[in-house]
Amino acid sequence: MLLAYVFNFLDRQLIAILKIPIKAELGLTDTQLGLMGGIAFASVYSTLAIPLARLADRSGRVRVVAAAVTMWSLFTALSGLGQNFWQLFLLRMGVGVGEAGGVAPSYALISDGVPPERRARALAIFSLGIPIGSALGLFFGAWLATSLDWRYAFAIIGLAGLPVAWAIRHFVHDEPPTSKATASASFGAVATKLAAKPSFWLLSFGAASASICGYGLGYWLPSYFVADLDLSLTRMGVYFGSIVLVGGMVGIWLGGLAADRLRGRSPGADAAVPAIAFLLAAPLYYAAMSTRSLTLAWPLFALPYMLSLVWLGPITSAVQRLVPSSDRATASACFLLINNLIGIGFGTFIFGFLSDRMKADYGAASLRYAMLYGLGFYVIAGLLCAFAAIRLKRDVIDC
Repeated sequence: MLLAYVFNFLDRQLIAILKIPIKAELGLTDTQLGLMGGIAFASVYSTLAIPLARLADRSGRVRVVAAAVTMWSLFTALSGLGQNFWQLFLLRMGVGVGEAGGVAPSYALISDGVPPERRARALAIFSLGIPIGSALGLFFGAWLATSLDWRYAFAIIGLAGLPVAWAIRHFVHDEPPTSKATASASFGAVATKLAAKPSFWLLSFGAASASICGYGLGYWLPSYFVADLDLSLTRMGVYFGSIVLVGGMVGIWLGGLAADRLRGRSPGADAAVPAIAFLLAAPLYYAAMSTRSLTLAWPLFALPYMLSLVWLGPITSAVQRLVPSSDRATASACFLLINNLIGIGFGTFIFGFLSDRMKADYGAASLRYAMLYGLGFYVIAGLLCAFAAIRLKRDVIDC
């Protein structure tokens, strides 16, 4: 499941680096690039996650995940055929359709096999697919685009995911739906349960606010490193990729570990740990973008990147604890609907839109200022998670 998540983010992050040669060849604006990397993906990824999660809860989670990996891999490969903005927009929608079936059923599979006291760490291990996949997307995307062409990069990396789909279908085992002790409730019943719990809304919108920054910065920082720090495409892939890999893996693992260790003393730890991390990430990112020294910038970017991903194990674990086991994929999909529709859909777009609008005042530095203004979303995320920590102990169920 971790390997599938690696390819999930490898294919997703690939566009962040390939948009640089795509922009040069096709003459796209930052707003168009933001739409292509955000709304095109998030509009279908977020909405289709719910019906696919329902299908997974009822007919088997493994088969849904395997089919999802197959579909997003094929559409990533086909993205190399795009000739203009609208063709690439539609192909990225196809990637979103595939990835919609991957994450929520995976959360449920893992949660069913791990006791609550270790669940945040287990989901953190799964979430290591984010920095590993993102880093590989930066490494190989830059190398293939420079050595061959951005079209070949899409094709090669996309097709590489197909053996993973085959392996999941044949080697990952799921409990047959007919043997589950508790039948999956209707979507309306699950949604009603979640809607009645304030912690669900606070966690969802807190994560979504952080994801606006996370996806926005992840998508636009490659352009910043090339334009403002004068890195070549291949050097940037190694430089930023190493930040993502090291910072992301450390942050995700420490977040899961801290939440599991502190939960016995503080039932709201799953929300309190991310709250502190988000509030620290904003000023540290500001400091990172205030230096032009490559040596100093690396640790300054790695530390807030680490903090920005602390939430993955704790918050996804908390959502699993709000519903019975049979409804976990559906509950995860409801959470992901809010998080991804707002985070992916608007994060990349807002930064690109602000960059285009601020060019008259800031010129070539407009992208940097757009990202600096966007850091306020980390502050909002921290405050929402702090309120969630207060409420969480009343809303969770022990399962």
